[in-house]
Amino acid sequence: MRILSWLLTVSLLLAVSSGSTALAEEETYDVVVYGGTSAAVAAAVQVKQMGKTVIVVSPDKHLGGLSSGGLGWTDSGRKEVIGGLARDFYQRLKAHYDRPQAWKHQKPEEYSRYRANDDAMWVFEPHVAEQAFDQWIDEYKIPVVREEYLDRKTGVTVKDKRIVAITTLSGKTFRGRMFLDTTYEGDLMAAAGVAYTVGREANAQYGETLNGVQTRRAVSHQFECPVDPYVVPGDPTSGLLPRIHAGSPGEEGQGDHRVQAYCFRMCLTTVPENRQPFAAPEGYDAGQYELLARYLQKGWDGVFRKFDPAPNWKTDTNNHGAFSTDNIGMNYDYPDASYERRREIVREHEVYQKGLMYFLANDPRVPEKIRREMSRWGLAKDEFLDNGHWPHQIYVREARRMVSDFVMTELHLRGIEPTPDSVGMGSYNMDSHNVQRYVDENGHARNEGDLQINPGGPYPISYRAIVPKRSQCTNLLVPVCLSSSHIAYGSIRMEPVFMVLGQSAATASVLALEGNCDVQAVDYAQLSKRLLADKQVLAWEGPRRTNHMGIAPAKLKGVVVDDRQAKLTGNWLPSGTRGPFVALGYQHDGNEGQGTKAARFEAALKPGRYEVRLAYAADDNRASNVPVVVHHAAGQAEVTVNQKKLPSHDRVFVTLGTFEFGRRPAVVEISNQGTDGFVIIDAVQFVPTRK
Repeated sequence: MRILSWLLTVSLLLAVSSGSTALAEEETYDVVVYGGTSAAVAAAVQVKQMGKTVIVVSPDKHLGGLSSGGLGWTDSGRKEVIGGLARDFYQRLKAHYDRPQAWKHQKPEEYSRYRANDDAMWVFEPHVAEQAFDQWIDEYKIPVVREEYLDRKTGVTVKDKRIVAITTLSGKTFRGRMFLDTTYEGDLMAAAGVAYTVGREANAQYGETLNGVQTRRAVSHQFECPVDPYVVPGDPTSGLLPRIHAGSPGEEGQGDHRVQAYCFRMCLTTVPENRQPFAAPEGYDAGQYELLARYLQKGWDGVFRKFDPAPNWKTDTNNHGAFSTDNIGMNYDYPDASYERRREIVREHEVYQKGLMYFLANDPRVPEKIRREMSRWGLAKDEFLDNGHWPHQIYVREARRMVSDFVMTELHLRGIEPTPDSVGMGSYNMDSHNVQRYVDENGHARNEGDLQINPGGPYPISYRAIVPKRSQCTNLLVPVCLSSSHIAYGSIRMEPVFMVLGQSAATASVLALEGNCDVQAVDYAQLSKRLLADKQVLAWEGPRRTNHMGIAPAKLKGVVVDDRQAKLTGNWLPSGTRGPFVALGYQHDGNEGQGTKAARFEAALKPGRYEVRLAYAADDNRASNVPVVVHHAAGQAEVTVNQKKLPSHDRVFVTLGTFEFGRRPAVVEISNQGTDGFVIIDAVQFVPTRK
């Protein structure tokens, strides 16, 4: 009897402990959120605030993604556009640091980024962020199942373009009326059959200037002096050092399959009692860092420049320099990889980065000054307690990106093209980390892909970019792997923005439920009203950087042909350092190769008379004798333009003349034949005139 009684007791205890999961499987939730990121938590809280049922199905053990995984130095851009639950999160962190007991290893007055009068805290310790996410979950009594991975092959049940349920690898099924994919990888989106892309689009695909292969603009986190890339210095036949790619980086501006580098955002400290010294990881190979050793021996000493300070004498340590924590080129297959392959990639990144820190602290090839300083640092013992004090989240800077009916691009971020139906704002630089490391034409190691370009100020993000095509799925929202080009995503991909979009996506899902409609048919007037009531920021009334802003062609009179549409001969270089200009910038000939470069602007015009104007950004180093030929109905006219002189029409355009055009395309040709300075090509404008 005692044994039977014991068995009954154990059975009851097991039933109680697994009851929440059993209920989770049986219940049909209003909203199922798949993912454990900061966007997931914000979305779930919003659903509860709107009175609906929700469950978070997380493949992760810890909630918060990168916000609790080491990225404590918030990449926020203009903080004024961070509202709603995102701002609430950072205000909760501030409330924590307002408590004296929060400062265990440091006094608050010793930390420059803590200010008593601020309403929010933007730099924080990882465990504090995780506590805030968990407190949200507890306050709103949100059911969460952790370490449950979606069965990506057969685990998404779709009927009539609507997801009915998702099933995890353990066999658990979660039914819902609406679904949100809040993962960094876009696994639910992909498994549901929604279109997506991986890698970099060509500039030509969306009319951008910063997409695709970028060798000329990759000047940051670049080798600052020549470093030999060969096993035997000077001998290409000896092979390449580790972590250098063979072959060409690709043609400038062309698309490829590559994604920007990943790393771990380490939380380090110099506090002796809280410091775990760097140890050589299993599989450590000092030879993997030979290129860095040569670079250091050349005199580079920028190792510590991104040890950004966090409270209690800690850091958020990020990549800095040509050879740092970014594991360049080792993640290309991560977005579409199996879970097993992803774990291999994450492990390789962990060994690389742990090995890097051990190398810098111990290897005799590292200058003594750097070794001595690095030995003062170590992992913070009070962080990531169940993972050897190592971050539990790798920095997936980009993976899959949805392709919907609307795609956010560089043109929208710069304000060249309008962005409809705002559900939040971004403002950070268009930021791509390096994508590959190669050998340049001089036989030196070189990085490719790094860009850090300010869009000019805050910009709206469209609701249409977080919903799939209606023909593919009608009850799914994707606030993290949203519809965006590679370079636009480089700005959008910030943790505060993910929380903003998570909240907005959740709001839309509830409105779709209440309106009994597809997510694509949610009434935007109703959606924006609710978002504003919840203190989301949907528009920016403040200034934008006009000196680097382009003039939208649609706002100009007549027909405008931009340099991106011109037929080019020779190698023209993109730029935008001088303004104003049309669209995204202009191109120049580099003041070289005179007679080998030309640009042909064509326009199909209605027959009639037009004033023809040429746009260029004037400067003292421009050519004073740019030859231009206008092909018109009566023949052709040759005009010489002095591009040193400021254009007469709004400092943008100069008149070439007024001409009659018939049914043949109007053509304006520019060349650098015999020129005495830089030749600029920007745009040609055809303005209809009365006879």
